[in-house]
Amino acid sequence: MMHSLNKPPQQCDVAIIGGGPSGLAAATELKKLGVESVIVLERESEAGGIPRHCGHSPFGIREFKRIYSGKKYTSELVKQASELMLKSGGGAICLNTTVTAIRKGGLLELSTPEGVQNLKARKVIVCTGIRETPRATRLVSGQRPMGIMTTGALQSMIYLKNKKPPFKRPVIIGTELVSFSAIMSCRHAGIRPVAMLEENSRISAKSGTQLIAKGTRVPVLYNTRLQTILGKQKVEGVEILTDTDECRTLDCDGVIFTGKFVAESSLMRVSHLEIDRATGNPLIDQFGRCTDPDYFATGNMTHPVETAGYCWSDGKQVAQQVFASLNGLLDGYNQYIKIISKQKKIKYFVPQMLAISNNGPTQKGMDKLQLRVKKAVKGRLSLSSDDKMLAHKVINALPERRIVLAIPELENLNIDGDLRLNLEG
Repeated sequence: MMHSLNKPPQQCDVAIIGGGPSGLAAATELKKLGVESVIVLERESEAGGIPRHCGHSPFGIREFKRIYSGKKYTSELVKQASELMLKSGGGAICLNTTVTAIRKGGLLELSTPEGVQNLKARKVIVCTGIRETPRATRLVSGQRPMGIMTTGALQSMIYLKNKKPPFKRPVIIGTELVSFSAIMSCRHAGIRPVAMLEENSRISAKSGTQLIAKGTRVPVLYNTRLQTILGKQKVEGVEILTDTDECRTLDCDGVIFTGKFVAESSLMRVSHLEIDRATGNPLIDQFGRCTDPDYFATGNMTHPVETAGYCWSDGKQVAQQVFASLNGLLDGYNQYIKIISKQKKIKYFVPQMLAISNNGPTQKGMDKLQLRVKKAVKGRLSLSSDDKMLAHKVINALPERRIVLAIPELENLNIDGDLRLNLEG
């Protein structure tokens, strides 16, 4: 049974904003470490995040060594966190609770079913997750007929609301992992997509994932982009454009926009925390700390988009850093070196700054930079300070692929100024 409260307390040791896999993993890990008061703040009526919308598998292999559907997976995460909270006391998952503002000193302003209130936390973990880019942001022309939605809306309709989507033959835009999840959701609802559209010459998801499309007889149209949605009341078709400027009409009755995820960072953008202008993600150091050391960020809030299992692992790791911070082990890390990059090929990288201790390294944080590129690229990735090369590697990378570069130990290198992340090629 979920341990939940309608009304959060006024104070706690750690407040976690977001009850998805990373938030629930962080809560579970903090309770295992002995933190007394851990409060998860979830704006939905159920915790679990995006996987709660997925009726298909596979989820849970990394976490539970079993294969679950998304809904079963999230129920196990909630059960695990709730049982620890019940056993030790001092913790709760607060549903229908929205954080409306974050302030200095771990002060949170909340909207709850019982009204507006404040919550003061010693430390705060922000893991509000991600959202897909909808049609409006993609600037697709046409009117607004019925039958246009994102994967999230599709899965919510099918798995949570038990309703039939308003189409039988949609076209799927994109070939990220979530795009193939859309195929599986359509199949569950008895819907057969007519095609997937991919702007590049190969799928964005890992090689082999296209077998899902092949097995369900959904053709993938490469080097093809959506130009116009046809229809007034209902979708009647789409105009598509190939890389040879050939424009043709594809008959369909719906459009599913998938992927192109961005962090759900609206709360952070109006806060005192420093934000990466290129991505909207908060700037973090190797411990997951934001520019206010009372705040930490994790999961897809820092590097969209990752699998549920990866976010779960990330949540555990950040919980360990929060525990260290509660015990003063990060207090000496108060000198910061920023990592900067002017490379347009790089979509994002984390962490964006490195904290250095006056007493030498005592607390281990991330030992690798993680980044992604906007387009396929071959070349040399390097991290440097002035004329000094600190780390480098040759890469052959595709969009939506995780790339890592070792972070050097900086305490004894006498670094003065920012580090530069370069990508030549």
